[in-house]
Amino acid sequence: MSEDQTRLMSIIAAALNIPLKQVIDTIALLDEGNTVPFIARYRKEVTGGLDEEQIFALQQEAAYQRNLHQRKEEVLRIIGEQGKLTPELEKQIRECTKLQQVEDIYRPYKPKRNTRGSKARDAGLAPLADILRVGELDPRAAADQFISEQVPTVEAALQGAMDIIAEDFADGAANRIIARRRTWDKGVLYIKGAEKGQSVYEMYYDFREAIAKLPPHRILAINRGEKEEFLKVSLDFDPQYLLQELWRRNFAPGREDAREYVNSAMEDGYQRLLAPAVERDIRRQLTDLAHSSAYKLFSANLTSLLLQPPTRDKTVLGVDPAYRTGCKLAVVDPLGKLLEIDVIFPTPPKSQVERSKARIRELVAKHSINVIAIGNGTASRETTELIGELTQELGGVAYTVVDESGASVYSADPLAKEEFPQLDVSERSAVSIARRLQDPLSELVKIPPQAIGVGQYQHDVDQKELSRLLGEVVETCVNRVGADLNTASAPLLAYIAGIKPAVARAIVAWREEKGAFSRRSQLLQVPRLGDGTFQQCAGFLRIRQGENPLDNTTVHPESYQAAEKLLATCGYTPQDLESRGGIPELGGKLPEPVKALAEKLGVGEPTLRDIILALEKPALDPRDKLPAPLFREGVLALADLKEGMILRGTVRNVTDFGAFVDIGLKETGLVHVSELADKFIKHPLEVIKVGDNISVRVIGVDLRRQRISLSCKALN
Repeated sequence: MSEDQTRLMSIIAAALNIPLKQVIDTIALLDEGNTVPFIARYRKEVTGGLDEEQIFALQQEAAYQRNLHQRKEEVLRIIGEQGKLTPELEKQIRECTKLQQVEDIYRPYKPKRNTRGSKARDAGLAPLADILRVGELDPRAAADQFISEQVPTVEAALQGAMDIIAEDFADGAANRIIARRRTWDKGVLYIKGAEKGQSVYEMYYDFREAIAKLPPHRILAINRGEKEEFLKVSLDFDPQYLLQELWRRNFAPGREDAREYVNSAMEDGYQRLLAPAVERDIRRQLTDLAHSSAYKLFSANLTSLLLQPPTRDKTVLGVDPAYRTGCKLAVVDPLGKLLEIDVIFPTPPKSQVERSKARIRELVAKHSINVIAIGNGTASRETTELIGELTQELGGVAYTVVDESGASVYSADPLAKEEFPQLDVSERSAVSIARRLQDPLSELVKIPPQAIGVGQYQHDVDQKELSRLLGEVVETCVNRVGADLNTASAPLLAYIAGIKPAVARAIVAWREEKGAFSRRSQLLQVPRLGDGTFQQCAGFLRIRQGENPLDNTTVHPESYQAAEKLLATCGYTPQDLESRGGIPELGGKLPEPVKALAEKLGVGEPTLRDIILALEKPALDPRDKLPAPLFREGVLALADLKEGMILRGTVRNVTDFGAFVDIGLKETGLVHVSELADKFIKHPLEVIKVGDNISVRVIGVDLRRQRISLSCKALN
């Protein structure tokens, strides 16, 4: 490894607080083309047990540092070609750890076009600027020596010299760093209305807050209001002490008359060049911080949403509420197969309440429906009231409200058209709502992650970066759970480690033509699925009742021999896995310590521990440890709510300022961050996540605006 590579790896290790050897070895695996889920699960000996989040972070930091290194080399080349690269400057650039630092240092050497300073340099006034800086000569007498055809007067010469000083001052890397730091610490963001009348941004008309104290969600709201031209934003900062500090750092005392010219140039450079640049940098930094916070929030919420427990062994009636076009109904069996489609009109304008109830009773009796899943969109409140009344009559049938975010996106997708060509968009949406309750992960992977709508201001952040980060979340969740090779859809398979969308479609086509897979090794018969892809994906795909029981575990095929030897050593065979549904006592029957046994079996200790766990509980689903969906019987209307009522609800979304909780109405209630816990918390994610079932107390009901305020204090 070269000196530059070693330095780069050391920087990454320090930035992420990961030992250097783990960084070097893990990046080597990534550079070889291994996927993050595969590395995290099956190469623990190499990585030292890094998890997916750490490896993704390492991958991103490595990409950043490599890009930074490339930019350094480019800057060094450009400055070198100008003949201005000194050993000290080169050392300074090479020691930079942030791209902003490189750009600050490079700024004075960056070619400029038609600035006042560049024109003055072209006129030969750079020496006069140096004379003014030193301050030992009479400025006007010195300027007289620079009069020429381009510089007709002493005043023009002095002004040109001052323009050079102003530009050099504003371009100085140290000056920019200090100005940014002081402005960040003491500056205030001032917002006022843009005379466009009333808007949702009224709270920000004539609003001031210290830059260093602005919370991320407020930054995003202000940015949106400014973009929509409802707000005017400016940065308020008194530069008096900053200019005094910068004067001491940049200029010698000198003659008083020379100081006046230099001081005037410095103030001009600050007001005209440095202050606007610093304001742009700070606004960009605020936005970057807000985006970073939003990405983390999206990732946490999406993880919780995707890993909600499936509702197994239930026949579900999915309801997509609507007014004029009616509520679409879709009955799906416990495996998600569509049994029947219908439409009812319980809501205005037709309001066929009794006829609608009668039709639902028929479907419940005909298909032995256990649960009714209601979408939370338009007409959800009225539909929920109808279903709530029915469940009281039927007995044994529960209902729940399902977040239908993105269902319309899926319904119009070519995939949905291919799956249900005979159905219209709203009918497909009803199917999606029912299936979301049965297996949220399998259904939600069909929707672009950013369309699912968990978090805040998802349309205001960088969409490319959001898509990348949420893609990582989906990939991690899918591989954590795994997929049934014989039932998984192409969208689900496309998130399995190493499998591209085209290969996922090829897998589905293969099993449709050849029949169900009976062993994992048959994957190698799928077109375009080679040895490399097989290595990455095989451990995450399950085959139930196949030829080899190990194919229904998380044991990777490369470790089958070790697993079989382990079973034999403890007196078992692979067939015992299938007949007994796992060997829970296996860990207690090891003939010797894990470390010694791992050496005999030719695997690493972490791998052996994973093999033991996989054989003890082959059907373990990480989602089963999480709270199940909250089912309801009976009806609750907004008008029924009274302050002090205690209800059970499900967290649907978490933001920086609180959590939105579904209590069985179309309207979700807000638990402000100050009402989430009995102690002070900085962020809602410290105590709550999407999918949690919690008790809440009603502390406010605004019927006009249909807003519900809730509290969790002294309840959970």
